[in-house]
Amino acid sequence: MSKRPTQSPAGSKSSQTLPKRKLGSTDIELSVLGLGTVKFGRDQQVKYPQPFQIPTDQEVLTLLSLAKDLGINYIDTAPAYGDSEARLGKLLKNQRQDWLIASKVGEEFVNGQSHYDFSPEHVQYSVERSLKRLGTDYLDLLLIHSDGSDLEILNRFGSLDKLQQLKDRGLIRAIGMSTKTIEGGKLAAEKSDAIMVTYNLNETAEAEVISHAQANQCAVIIKKAFASGHLTDARQTTESGQDLAQKSLNFIFQQPGITSAVVGTINPKHLKSNVNAAIKALKPDA
Repeated sequence: MSKRPTQSPAGSKSSQTLPKRKLGSTDIELSVLGLGTVKFGRDQQVKYPQPFQIPTDQEVLTLLSLAKDLGINYIDTAPAYGDSEARLGKLLKNQRQDWLIASKVGEEFVNGQSHYDFSPEHVQYSVERSLKRLGTDYLDLLLIHSDGSDLEILNRFGSLDKLQQLKDRGLIRAIGMSTKTIEGGKLAAEKSDAIMVTYNLNETAEAEVISHAQANQCAVIIKKAFASGHLTDARQTTESGQDLAQKSLNFIFQQPGITSAVVGTINPKHLKSNVNAAIKALKPDA
């Protein structure tokens, strides 16, 4: 059986350490930045401002090692991220205890196109496939990968109920949903350990979802913190000279109720600067 990760002491006070926060009411402690891995396995039908090459195994290993050294313990992947899960399973062999691994269900990406299946049967199949690809017998977090029909997924398909059954069997430690609507986000927050929402300098509509989740002791993970790279393309600066990555993370972490923000990068320099920016943003609380 895969060894469960040991948790770092809560409330670390070192200004040099990336803080961790509890995932809702669970005993899981996520680093306040997670490493997104879309670019580890997929370069088609993506919305990044600049083209990129999928990194080599050695480049991924170097990035993962740096992430760990910087205090990141949370990796975000999904079946829809091409070869990401399979590559992580190979490259993280014998490192399972060092990472909190989150994956998703619902979206499939085949032959350059996405399609969705939220049926309980597919949810179970997808989770079992993710476990096999990742070389583990449990996932720390599993999110429904919404296509935008949040309420229908929650009320009609029974996807979250199936995840709860798999959680009860010990295959998943925490469950939730990556949502796309305000009402869906609020309902998911009432039924989940965690939700993932879009929140950045350009997109703030889901602030009320974050507040609702906090009231329900549901963790909130931020996706598109830099608007899929559009806010920080080429590491632009504002007129005042403040780095937009810093401004973005200051904005995100001043919002109460946020647990972590997932940042997808394959650039070690950007990863390090993002971690430094998060530490600086949280310095009053770190």
